[in-house]
Amino acid sequence: MVMNTIIRFGYPIIFGILLASSIIELSISAWLTSKFNTMHNNSSTSEKISVRYILFCSVWTIVFGGAYFITFLLAISGIITSIASHTLFLFVTWILWLAAAAAITSNLGGSLNCKVNTAFFYCEHLNALMGFAWLIFILLTIILILVLIRGISPLNAETDTAVLFLTCKPLEDSLSLSPFCFQMYPSL
Repeated sequence: MVMNTIIRFGYPIIFGILLASSIIELSISAWLTSKFNTMHNNSSTSEKISVRYILFCSVWTIVFGGAYFITFLLAISGIITSIASHTLFLFVTWILWLAAAAAITSNLGGSLNCKVNTAFFYCEHLNALMGFAWLIFILLTIILILVLIRGISPLNAETDTAVLFLTCKPLEDSLSLSPFCFQMYPSL
């Protein structure tokens, strides 16, 4: 019960912060991409590619994350909104953002001191891009953990079944569970 309350109220807040951070990241990366395309003043090709990759990750997160967020708020049920689908989306997005944050961090050498390092034209913007990339990665980690906990938490005491992919209920004509569920055994 407590976990349901946490998910019901905490999940939309964390997911909203994720979407807001992705919009900020989209803005910064789109602006940097525009500057790199018009001024050609990126310090390296890998810097330009990393910024474009972060732009892609931002769009990915806003479009698909927004769709999952809306379906969560409207409580639409189905295979697309199942915990398995949600977990798959979050895991793929988590990998994308890990790669994005690692790429920009590698390009910047960990962090930039903008007062000392003059090799980068948009030092403050690149630092912000890196910071928000790691923030989004951390938020995705938290959300993924919440969804996984919810996915394996007991559904009810009568069946001792857990929700992993779809709603887990015994089939009407037998005692077996659907293939998408697993049995939680009570402690001995």
